[in-house]
Amino acid sequence: MSVHEKPWADGTPCWADLAVPDLELARQFYGSLLGWQFEIGHEDTGFYTTALIGGRSVAGIGSVPPGAEGMPTAWLTQIATSDIQATVDRATAAGAQVLSGPMPVMEFGTMAVLADPVGATFALWQAATMTGANVVNEPGAMTWNENMSNQFAAAKEFYQAVFGYEYEDMSAPGFEYATFQVDGRPVGGMGGGESNPFWSVCFAVSDTDVTVADAVRLGGAVTYGPEDTPYGRIAGFTGPFGERFYVMSTDEPNSPPAS
Repeated sequence: MSVHEKPWADGTPCWADLAVPDLELARQFYGSLLGWQFEIGHEDTGFYTTALIGGRSVAGIGSVPPGAEGMPTAWLTQIATSDIQATVDRATAAGAQVLSGPMPVMEFGTMAVLADPVGATFALWQAATMTGANVVNEPGAMTWNENMSNQFAAAKEFYQAVFGYEYEDMSAPGFEYATFQVDGRPVGGMGGGESNPFWSVCFAVSDTDVTVADAVRLGGAVTYGPEDTPYGRIAGFTGPFGERFYVMSTDEPNSPPAS
């Protein structure tokens, strides 16, 4: 089932958002590319924009916060926790740096942003009224999140210490990769070979090749693929602000609109 309305299990990537210098340009690009509709927040939220598929939330777009002007634009993966302070404490004990928080985000929940010991930035989300993505794994929604770095073993050790992940190693000669699991279910991946560590987000689409053509037409750039995999046809891009993201084809149809 792609619809998910309850809080996500601890350790599950539950949300992704993007802070941009031009909200309207971001809405135009992603709305056209991924079929998003938008719910735009009030001025006191900085007009934070929730992207919707069939009336259900899939991702967020916000304004660049004061003091962060000029910083590289990147999708931020947020990982669910039911006790954000305890998770922050485990993360810092394992070598993470706290970049902001934990801080309440109005009535929606509590957030902290961290850099892992390898240098990849991610966030923690403790849900209140906003639980995270309400639909996943179907066109326009998140389908995968992964941590990529040049220190595969160290990254695995850190996230296991923080979230208790179990790993299923899929490595081969010249290729390092593992899925991480929560309650025996794969919820994301970790890979090696990336000189600049980062967390990536992958959105599902119905036709990767059509999305590639659309992304170029809309002003994005193709950075990877398209390439067939056992899980779907994948391609990587940079968006209008230089942000990296991926898409992968899926056979899953969209869920009925929210009532």
